[in-house]
Parts: sequence; structure tokens; C-alpha cells
Amino acid sequence: MQDFLQLDMDESLPLRDVVCSTLRRAILLGELKPGERLMEIHLADRLGVSRTPIREAIRKLELEGLVTMAPRRGAEVAQITEKSMNDVLEVRRALDALCVELACDRITAEELESLRLACESFETAVRTADTKEIAHADVALHDIIVRATGNQRLIQLVNNLSEQMYRYRFEYIKDTNQHETLVEEHRIIYQSILSKDKKTAAEAAKTHIDNQEQAIIRRIRLDREKKK
Repeated sequence: MQDFLQLDMDESLPLRDVVCSTLRRAILLGELKPGERLMEIHLADRLGVSRTPIREAIRKLELEGLVTMAPRRGAEVAQITEKSMNDVLEVRRALDALCVELACDRITAEELESLRLACESFETAVRTADTKEIAHADVALHDIIVRATGNQRLIQLVNNLSEQMYRYRFEYIKDTNQHETLVEEHRIIYQSILSKDKKTAAEAAKTHIDNQEQAIIRRIRLDREKKK
């Protein structure tokens, strides 16, 4: 069987960054599971590199919150816990509400059209039932709204949370029962921005995050029960 863990080769980047990107992607997509140990020798062998870029990548991913250092175990993929999720989504909830409010005032006609098309692309992706494609379409849609704020500091703050946010979003999107809800929430957000209805847009953005949080909590608790 072919190993899913293969370098995302990019000759313009230092090897440590390529290794970091490869491991980050594997964690975000669940290919490296929560709690899985990240042993330098084993990873170096799988990726065909020395231990040095592996070690540097692990340090960077630890700073991003995707890797934790456990006593007597060393580096391992960070667990998805209710506390870690709440910390991220609590901040993202406030930022997303601010983003849609600013977008109501600042979005250009071109960006608005891009947002409409992004909503359509998301609906198309949902019909494919391809989780990775759905997640990609979802990120692309939200990125348009964030950029439409024109606030570089806000854009930077959202981007700083993007990796961890993607991980939780990907867990949410795995639940096919939520797909139609996601489609409808995106429609409401788009229509609210189109009509410059800040109140409805902000409430829809918050509901969007709240529903995600509740769904992931159900999954976390179900997984916990299975392990008992």
C-alpha cells in the first residue's frame, strides 16, 4: 500500500518548510491522527530526509498548536478536545461576525460576484461528497469575505487561526448530515452582505460557528464513549 505521507515538493522553499507543510497537511486532513506519536527517525525514513528538518517542522507545528510534547512520549499530534476547540472557535466567532459586518460596507461588486460564485461552488462540492473538495470550497468562500474587509490586521488575525480552524472545520464537514445546513448558512450570509444587512450577517456568522461547535462536541463525546 502506498504511503500517504509524501513530500509536497516545492523547490522554491527550504526543505524544513516543505516537511512542515507535508506534516501540517497530514494532521489537518486526519491522516496523522490525534494522539499519534511523531517519531523523528520514523518520519525521516518515510519522507526520505534527515532528522533535522523533521525536528524543525515539529517545533513549528507545536507553536501552531497542532503538535504537543507529552512527558515520556515526546511529540504527538495534538488532541481535538472541547477546551482547545472552544478556545479557537470563541475567537473565530467574534472575528467572523466582525468580518461580515465590515464586508457589508466594503465589499466591491467584483468581490460580491466572487462570493456568489463561491456559494455555488460550495453547493457543487457538496454534491460530490468529497470531504477535501468541500473543505477547500468552504475555505475559499470565507477567504473572500475576510479579504473584503480590507483590514490587513484583521486578515492577519484570521490567518493566524486558519490552520487550527481548518482542522475543526474538516471534522465538521465529515458529518454529511450537516451539509445542507452549511449550504443554507452560506446563502444567508451572502444575501445579508448583498443587502448590507449587518445584523443578520453577524448573527448568521455566529450561528455558523455555533452549529460547527455543537456538531464537533457531539463527535468528541461519541469518540470518548467508544473508547470506554
